[in-house]
Amino acid sequence: MFGRKGSKTGNYAFASAKVKAKKASLMGDEAYAKMLMMSLPEISRFIAESGYQKEMEELAGRIGGIDLIEHATYRNMARTFSEILHVMQGELQYMVSSYLTKWDLWNLKVILRGKTYGIDTEEIKEDLVPAGKLDEEMLDRLISLESDKEVLAEFSKMKHLEIPPEVMNAYKADGHLRSVEDYLDKLYYKKLLQSIDPSSRPTRIFQDYVRKEIDVVNLETILILKMEGIRGEDVMEYVIPGGKQIDKKLATQLATAESVSAAANDLAQLDFYEDIKEALDAGTGSLKDLVAGMNRYHMRQAKKFSHLYPLSVIPVLDYMINKTNEVNNIRVIARGIESGIDRETIKGLLVI
Repeated sequence: MFGRKGSKTGNYAFASAKVKAKKASLMGDEAYAKMLMMSLPEISRFIAESGYQKEMEELAGRIGGIDLIEHATYRNMARTFSEILHVMQGELQYMVSSYLTKWDLWNLKVILRGKTYGIDTEEIKEDLVPAGKLDEEMLDRLISLESDKEVLAEFSKMKHLEIPPEVMNAYKADGHLRSVEDYLDKLYYKKLLQSIDPSSRPTRIFQDYVRKEIDVVNLETILILKMEGIRGEDVMEYVIPGGKQIDKKLATQLATAESVSAAANDLAQLDFYEDIKEALDAGTGSLKDLVAGMNRYHMRQAKKFSHLYPLSVIPVLDYMINKTNEVNNIRVIARGIESGIDRETIKGLLVI
């Protein structure tokens, strides 16, 4: 699933310089403020002038409106990540490649859910991000298959992995993708952590970042399941091992709490508590607000350590986090304006 481990060497200086130049061209607060005042056609022109022109031109003859913006931004991000990965060497390439495998899982989930709910092929493609090891041709192959079970079988062959019989049996029994997704998410983070050699300070920081990302994923999972009325031990089976601060004890406390607000004391011990405190104090416990707060925390951490350790994997990670966030912000603004949502409400959804 993750390929072969590279040598100890890595072209850190070259990669750091490359992503530093790319990060300088990312949109800032001012660009988002301008976009909030634009119509959808104006946003299309604006992002074309801000680094997305090639993708906009490639797709303009086939699609338009919100579909054009969404396709172009994801295609641009995938292409950018692939370009960066292509110039890396050794252990640096191995770590980043392992990290980008998350997009293979993202794409699988998009395709499986699309098949399950009978979504049109073109609509499925809108949310695909070929930034991992599966390129567009491979993804098209998966989409072309008739059933979700065929998709899983082909994906397993492509990724050289075997989904355990008990996981497949659970999926066949209830038809719910959660068991398969849970297994693949756990496998991804297990392999990712194994890909990181924590013998140096910068790689230990990368390892810590991944472990804190697991915390965020676990907290989001717990909150979603609680919203669905699932609590206690039924939640714990979906918690991913390896988190930095949310261990089994804390996860159990969060899973059994009556509400998100009721879990505030338990959440107060987390590093990113200050970033979610406002949402908790408001009494809403809004999932989107909590996740946005956690994302802001991770962006700050990546930025901080990329300056402290410029010749490491951290600057690459910092750029990729910010690039992903830029794409998400563009899509939030475009979707919000198309739906007629108030500008201030849209602004509150942005992670800046």
